[in-house]
Amino acid sequence: MTMPPAQSAPLLSLIIPMFNAGSDFTVCMQALLAQTLSDMEIIVVDDGSTDGSGERADAYAQQHHHVRVVHQANGGVSRARNAGLAVARGKYVSFPDADDTMDPAMYQTLVEMAERDNLDVAQCNAEWFFKASQQVKPLIPRDRLTSTGVLSGPEWLNKALQTRRYMHVVWLGIYRRELIEQLQLYFEPGLHHQDIPWTTELMLNAKRVRYTDQIFYRYHMHDASISNRKRTGQRNVEYQRHYLKIARLLEEINVRYRDKVKIYPSFHAQITHEALSVCHCIRREPEESARLAMIEDLFATQTHKRMLRNARGLRQWYQLLLWLSRIYRWRKK
Repeated sequence: MTMPPAQSAPLLSLIIPMFNAGSDFTVCMQALLAQTLSDMEIIVVDDGSTDGSGERADAYAQQHHHVRVVHQANGGVSRARNAGLAVARGKYVSFPDADDTMDPAMYQTLVEMAERDNLDVAQCNAEWFFKASQQVKPLIPRDRLTSTGVLSGPEWLNKALQTRRYMHVVWLGIYRRELIEQLQLYFEPGLHHQDIPWTTELMLNAKRVRYTDQIFYRYHMHDASISNRKRTGQRNVEYQRHYLKIARLLEEINVRYRDKVKIYPSFHAQITHEALSVCHCIRREPEESARLAMIEDLFATQTHKRMLRNARGLRQWYQLLLWLSRIYRWRKK
């Protein structure tokens, strides 16, 4: 690990998991080093890169006193984020991806929001950048959601989910590190899209949250990203198991907190929404054996019952009953 000189704790720790980020890492680091917020540390967690990214990270650390590097064997993004949390010293933390970029004022704006309003979470808007077409699309259009005042975490999560555009992603904001440590809230190794249960549980414990509709973060969409790969056959079967597990984890979170905070209908609907994504993948899967395997996984995990328990609203009930009728039919073939 490359360590900076001894100094007082910064306001913000940026934890960047990195594995073979290539030239995108350089662009990301340039955006991070251009931030107007000076009171922060950048923690790059090199997750066993083999393309020279780790050496480039070390070079940045030698040139910039607020850059630190943690090297570890490849273990996935969750282990990398947990490793960063273990050494982070900031009052707040955030988790940008190593191939994304952000506006120079992003973290200063969010930290100023958090400090002024004593926030546990400050979030902003973002945009998708499609590298192939060079097109840009906002994550949450302003006609769906505008900047808010201070809300409780559950109130904000309900409002955000109702837009049908909100995504549970940790790079969308900054989070009070003390709250994360109190909850002992870490990322589950090996679980794809672990942001979903992590942000949900954090929001159910956050007392003060604010959102700005300013677009500060640019998420780069490319074919190599985990979420954008086309999978078929057994790889698809294994990948969909992550969504089945996420649906279970979300329901467990709702049960765990139902006597502590208000569990809004949108929190239930999110469970069915995540599970319905598996149904869509079953329909698109070209291999019959894989389709049948996914259907059996859905029933073995009791996800069909989980969706029925948590469906909310006429639209979602219609979708659910349509998909379950199809799946029962496909299962009997």
